[in-house]
Amino acid sequence: MGADRETPAVPAAEADAARHALVREIVAQGGLTDPAWYAAFAEVPRHLFVPSYYVHGIAGYERLWGEDPDPERRSRWLSGVYVDRALATRIRDGELISSSSQPSLMAQMLEALDVRGGDTVLEIGTGPGYNAALLSHRLGEEAVTSIDLDPEITEPARRHLAAAGYRPTVITGDGARGCPRRAPYDRIIATCTLPSVPQAWLEQCRPGARVLAPFATGLVALRVSATAQGPRAEGHFLHTPAYFVPLRGALPLPAGLPHLGGLPRRAAGNDLFRFLLTLTAGALDPHEALSLWEREGRPQRERYGITVGQGRQWAWLDDPQGPYTWPLSE
Repeated sequence: MGADRETPAVPAAEADAARHALVREIVAQGGLTDPAWYAAFAEVPRHLFVPSYYVHGIAGYERLWGEDPDPERRSRWLSGVYVDRALATRIRDGELISSSSQPSLMAQMLEALDVRGGDTVLEIGTGPGYNAALLSHRLGEEAVTSIDLDPEITEPARRHLAAAGYRPTVITGDGARGCPRRAPYDRIIATCTLPSVPQAWLEQCRPGARVLAPFATGLVALRVSATAQGPRAEGHFLHTPAYFVPLRGALPLPAGLPHLGGLPRRAAGNDLFRFLLTLTAGALDPHEALSLWEREGRPQRERYGITVGQGRQWAWLDDPQGPYTWPLSE
């Protein structure tokens, strides 16, 4: 739906003021405690990465763009860029295929990635390139590899990155397969929801690497270790909810939620209960899940985790060895 325009001409003072207001908002929410990430968000201009985006209008999606001849609509575009929300940047046949994530959530994920100077990072899901720019600011562009399936996403992302002064390696390819020619990696971060953890990612990690990815409606942080049987990864979910576009490519998309009819409204509409149902992907009957959820004190996301190793992967509550474990599709 529409091609990217050239980088919009925006008054520097106006853009700077909007960007710094966004950074102050993220800090007020408890984010950007790391000075290096604070500097990245304060200095990388988001508007260069979203020259246009879509909002819901009366007749469906409405496109806002920085080269609109109407000054009021241009102003709406710029103010919307620096609101703390996700922006739909590419829609095909009515389906969202790419977005710029909510900046405060991006900040949480980047801080949780726990990078150190000298680390190399593989990003799965390039989107408009803003996250790759933040990583490049923090680690140097030579340390960053970003991959996305669609050239309609990667080609504009390269232009956006170049306009902002960054040239990390941006690959057009299947993110589920990683990028072996740039391996090994110290960190992998995904900006799309997974149905399972690709084995290829673990094989491209150094021992001790960290993998951070959306899964179900949460974010799981896995630590990779080397074993005699091959790489193994294990870790807990973070506390925050997260909703991302699904990973497209070699992996199947996750199944939808089962029918929730007959369940108490307090459970059917509860985000944490729906997280349990999504994580277990039909392995639990909704009524069995409700019984478990209430018996265990309505667990927060941090009590759940994922283990990948020895040819299988599973989700768990509290303990990877049980009693509550559920196989994940591979």
